[in-house]
Amino acid sequence: MTTREQLLTLLEENPGTYFSGEEIARRLGVSRAAVWKAMKILRQEGLPIDAVTNRGYRLAPASDILSPQALSGYLPFPADRLTVLNQVSSTNSWIRDRAEEGAPEGTTVVANCQSAGRGRYGRSFYSPGDTGIYLSILLRPDQYTLLQVPTLTAVAAVTLCQAIQEVCGVSPQIKWVNDIFLEGKKVCGILSQASIGMESGCMDYAVLGVGINLYPPREPFPPELASIAGWILDAPSPGCKNRLAGTFLSRFWQVYTHPQPEEILREYRSRSLILGKPITVLEGQHSYKAKALDIDQDFRLVVEPEDGEIRRLSYGEVHISL
Repeated sequence: MTTREQLLTLLEENPGTYFSGEEIARRLGVSRAAVWKAMKILRQEGLPIDAVTNRGYRLAPASDILSPQALSGYLPFPADRLTVLNQVSSTNSWIRDRAEEGAPEGTTVVANCQSAGRGRYGRSFYSPGDTGIYLSILLRPDQYTLLQVPTLTAVAAVTLCQAIQEVCGVSPQIKWVNDIFLEGKKVCGILSQASIGMESGCMDYAVLGVGINLYPPREPFPPELASIAGWILDAPSPGCKNRLAGTFLSRFWQVYTHPQPEEILREYRSRSLILGKPITVLEGQHSYKAKALDIDQDFRLVVEPEDGEIRRLSYGEVHISL
């Protein structure tokens, strides 16, 4: 473990407690210069470290920061497959690059901020620093076809809702196919992307990306998001980011490696935001009114258009009709 990692662990385990440079050096078995250098790196990474003359250094008691040390206790796979970054252009792009390099299944990146986050259909995903969690995980499922990608998204949606409820004490809902809502506002988005083998027709790998609006952003949401985007908690809670990200990764991996199709389908339906409601279905430039009837066993949305036969949608976009 590097001096930086040892220092971060010491501060995280004692939030609000001041340590002099001399005491830190003694505890870590390094020089004062090494402590100062590690402290400088942590501050450059955006960690809220207070420094007070004659008292020393401390991690601000109300801080909530992502760290590999805190996350490692939750991981269902080797810790060396996890990378935690302060900022990245896109966590999905980062994982796709690692996948093409032959990285093993379970390779995961968790970031504090994305400069070019992406949602469905190439849309940008607003990813401000400090108030959200942005993560992607590399999957190499056996014999999965492109039509089974929605299953991965559904498993992620259910296990993310479970993690949010466990850690934050609120009960979110799912808007088919990949959005998590709380009190009528979107608080999470899920993006699954797959690389398909041309000869086999099966997946070479899949990248599962999750973006979570945990706290209100420091600056207002962009105008186009102001009426639809929300957050889970009104104020920072120490350690919440690591608990939420870690709990989700643990729950998702358990279901992914030990499938529970009936249980996942049952909970997906019970958390649905749209079942039984009138909706508008968007298909490219075309749209039509329908009623959302059910989610079938392949996680397709079963709809009844106003002027047509019942359809089963594998992909698409829907809005609740007012």
